[in-house]
Amino acid sequence: MQVKRLVALIGYLACWLAPTHAFAGSAHVAVAANFTDAAREIAAAFKAQTGHDAILSFGASGSFHAQIQQGAPFQVFLSADDERPKKLAEEGLAVSETRFTYAIGKLVLWSRDPKGVTGEETLRANAFSKLSIANPAAAPYGVAAIEVLKALKIHDAAQPKIVMGATIAQAFQFIDTGNAEIGFVALSQLTGKEGGSRWMVPQSLHSEIRQDAILLKTGARNDAAKAFLAFLKGPQARAVIETFGYAMATKSGS
Repeated sequence: MQVKRLVALIGYLACWLAPTHAFAGSAHVAVAANFTDAAREIAAAFKAQTGHDAILSFGASGSFHAQIQQGAPFQVFLSADDERPKKLAEEGLAVSETRFTYAIGKLVLWSRDPKGVTGEETLRANAFSKLSIANPAAAPYGVAAIEVLKALKIHDAAQPKIVMGATIAQAFQFIDTGNAEIGFVALSQLTGKEGGSRWMVPQSLHSEIRQDAILLKTGARNDAAKAFLAFLKGPQARAVIETFGYAMATKSGS
């Protein structure tokens, strides 16, 4: 009997002394495609620190907006713009006061060819046969790409040569596989990628790409979802975000 009591006591103490990770939960997070690699790294750090799982899905912000409107079971939304999270809050599908800018994206004209991109003159020369961009109807980086072409007054000339990816990830793939000689991608996608040629597009040629995060109403009672957003604001996540070439906002979205 004493042995049984000792075993029971050990089990009781183990329950009380177990780390809080034993009570960890999970959150389903919709993530803009440009933030794929950064989000994976942040989710791993989040898991290590809290025990919570951030279950990530990647895609175009516009597509996620539509899916959330139709009842998709996401609890957190990391958009590639600030408009869609704001609209979700206005539609009663997200918690307005949780919205903030987690990153500011940077647009790059990129080619696998070391001599493929020399600057805006590459676009003006119009010597390429295919120009890859993300679909502006769903992806804010695609909107920025169109703004650049219009600012340089070459949109009409380039229009027949544009190939659109459903997401910025697909736009990148078109260039990376040689299906387009050049294209607009997110700087974050080129992190650690050597070779090729690139032109960092000046901010003056397109609207600022403010990427906002928000807690969805479906995650309002989910501790893991709320913890993930808090972690995203913290120093660990910020360090990762800056490593991938994003700028940090000086003021949260409102």
